Amino acid sequence: MANVTDLQTKYSKLAQEYSKLRAQNQVLKKAVVDEQANSASLKDQLKQRDQSLRKQEQEMDSLSFRNQQLAKRVELLQEELAASEGRSKKGKAKGDSPLQPGLQTQSVFNEDLQKKIEENERLHIQFYEADEQHRKKEAELRSRLQKLEGEAEEHRGVVDGLATKYVETIERLQGDKARLELKTQTLEREAKDCRMRTEECQQQLRRCQSELSRQVKQSSSVIQEKVPFNDTKFSDYNSLNVPSHNRRHQLKARDVTSQALSFIQDLVAALLNFHTYTEQRVHIYPLDSSIEPISPLNQKFSQYLHENAAYVRPLEDSFLQLYQSITEDTVTVLETVVMLRNFAENFSSYTHFLLKILPYQLKSLDEECEAPLCTAALMAKNRELQSDMKKVTTVFEKMQNYINLLALPSVRQDAMPQSSTSAVFTQLAASLHSLHDAIKEMSKHYNQKASIEQELPTVTQKLCTTTECLLGSLGSLTSVTGKIATFFSNNLDFFTSPGYSPRGCAVSLNPLQAESMLANKKKAAAYIDAIKTARPQSVPYREALSNRRVLTSSTESREGLTQQVQQSQEKITRLEQEKEHWLLEAQLGKVRLEKENQRIADLEAQLAAALGGSQSSQTAADGRLTQSHEEAETAQKAAGKETTLCTSLVGMLCTTPTNEHVGDEESREQLIKTHYMTRVGELTTQLQVSDSKAVHFHSECRALAKRLTIAEKARETLSEEVKLANENITRLQDELTTTKRSYEDQLSMMSDHLCSMNETLSKQREEIDMLKLGGKANAKKNKSR
Repeated sequence: MANVTDLQTKYSKLAQEYSKLRAQNQVLKKAVVDEQANSASLKDQLKQRDQSLRKQEQEMDSLSFRNQQLAKRVELLQEELAASEGRSKKGKAKGDSPLQPGLQTQSVFNEDLQKKIEENERLHIQFYEADEQHRKKEAELRSRLQKLEGEAEEHRGVVDGLATKYVETIERLQGDKARLELKTQTLEREAKDCRMRTEECQQQLRRCQSELSRQVKQSSSVIQEKVPFNDTKFSDYNSLNVPSHNRRHQLKARDVTSQALSFIQDLVAALLNFHTYTEQRVHIYPLDSSIEPISPLNQKFSQYLHENAAYVRPLEDSFLQLYQSITEDTVTVLETVVMLRNFAENFSSYTHFLLKILPYQLKSLDEECEAPLCTAALMAKNRELQSDMKKVTTVFEKMQNYINLLALPSVRQDAMPQSSTSAVFTQLAASLHSLHDAIKEMSKHYNQKASIEQELPTVTQKLCTTTECLLGSLGSLTSVTGKIATFFSNNLDFFTSPGYSPRGCAVSLNPLQAESMLANKKKAAAYIDAIKTARPQSVPYREALSNRRVLTSSTESREGLTQQVQQSQEKITRLEQEKEHWLLEAQLGKVRLEKENQRIADLEAQLAAALGGSQSSQTAADGRLTQSHEEAETAQKAAGKETTLCTSLVGMLCTTPTNEHVGDEESREQLIKTHYMTRVGELTTQLQVSDSKAVHFHSECRALAKRLTIAEKARETLSEEVKLANENITRLQDELTTTKRSYEDQLSMMSDHLCSMNETLSKQREEIDMLKLGGKANAKKNKSR
């Protein structure tokens, strides 16, 4: 079923992408049609301009022809004028009356000639201006036509690519749909088979339960009647009367928390993406920060958005700690879940973060509305987005209040009764549904805004990419909030269920009683485990019966055996004491022997000195003395280290002169006993110190092992973080390379465009200079004429 859900999710995503691409295709088709219409109109205008140019050329030809005619007429008139002047000179003598009509005619011709010359100059100037305007308009229209033809070709290529992409997407979606339908049919068949097998298993389970209950009754009656004793008293862990429904409650709590943790992780990832892409959009629109600086308001907004991870990441970490604190051996109710307080504090900090950035979001949308190319539809969508952001922030505030209320019992147990807890959980579920609806509306309005922005002429590829990423994050945020709301509503009965209670009791326990119960449960389990490990293996039943018969038939009772054991222990203790006594006696005997040997040697020496015996007798006495000393040394080595010390001590006490043998044997024995007891005490102390050091070293080793494990885990996490950082660095380097390459391409295109513009300007200046020179030359010619 998970695969089906994933495939349905993928199918819905593909359908959304298809609808988005279809809308873009319609927009592009519309743009292509508009451009084609513009290019057709421009072609018509170009034709009209060509026609007007031809008319003007014809007019210019006619004017030049008329000018030639006028020039010839002027020449004829000048010739006639010269002839008339000659005739006038010849006819001066005849009188002035014939000259006056000739002068009047000449003045009329002169005026007519001057008017024609002025009209000719005026027509030349108009023709030159019309020619210049025509050339400029023609060049402008030709450049615009080339540009529009290039854009039309690009649009055709884009349309063709999108068409092929749409065809491929449709084919892929149809194939996925067919596979999903086949998989759905197979899953339905499997579900039917599973239901049939489940029914069969339930029937078998009922039969087995009835058979087992019958066998249990029969076995219990046989055991009560036939078995003389039961040697499995402590073998069953379930005899502790531990409530099983509490264990099921705890397992359910851990399962629910695990599912909630996965949803929280998805929510955190979606929020991080949303804030990050919003920050990138602020740097791109309405002003691109790479070209010109953005407004101080957007700079502050971007700075706050850059800090979003410090408020979003703790949500996941605190909830992970909450999940780790819930185990099978703990009591999971609101009064004992201490980590919920940390999650509530982190959620409150994130809500404050949303409240802090809300005014900047609204002002940033106002700046977009104030942009010069912002249309009325785009302004309306910005107003709707402002309303949606206010709704989302309000819902987060409500959720913060409810979560703080749920975290209060962990601080003070009597902060909220059970009825209020159910109401709070119900309101929290309603708030989650409201959050899903608000984010869904915001995602819809953002989609509409993005489609309107794509129609603007100033939109860039970077803005389109960032907007698509932002829409993707909003889509994932909508999906996650919907899943969380559905999950919370489905488990609302579990959240509002009462706490722990003993078996067979309708009254629920408070958290302290439940913790005490679980602590006693742990102690009992540990005690039973200790008994299981301490006692020997179980004896077979037949052997146990035979042993029991032997014991019951034996004449010795348990008390007699106990007395015999006590007597044997006392006898062993007494024998041990006697053994120690005789060991001391043997050591004392060795000491006495050495003392007697020494005394005999001394007496022999004194006797030899008193009698003044011969040298041989003295030598013999010395030999005997040396022999006695060697025997004493041999005895000392055989006695060991402790005997050597004792012997040296006794020897020091006994090597006094013969006349000072006042100390009796009891004092020496007491001295030796004292020495041995002191030595035993020292050895015992050393043994205790060694044991304590060993225990200390063992605990230190265990602590070091734990620290090593923690360090290994930290190293693994750090290595993963390093990998992620390296991946981010690689991605950023790729983005930087791509951006750099695009900027270099743009700069090269701009430089080429500037070069071409400079060339056209230089050509135009040359043409203007040539025309000015030509105009001056014509003016000089006209003046000379």
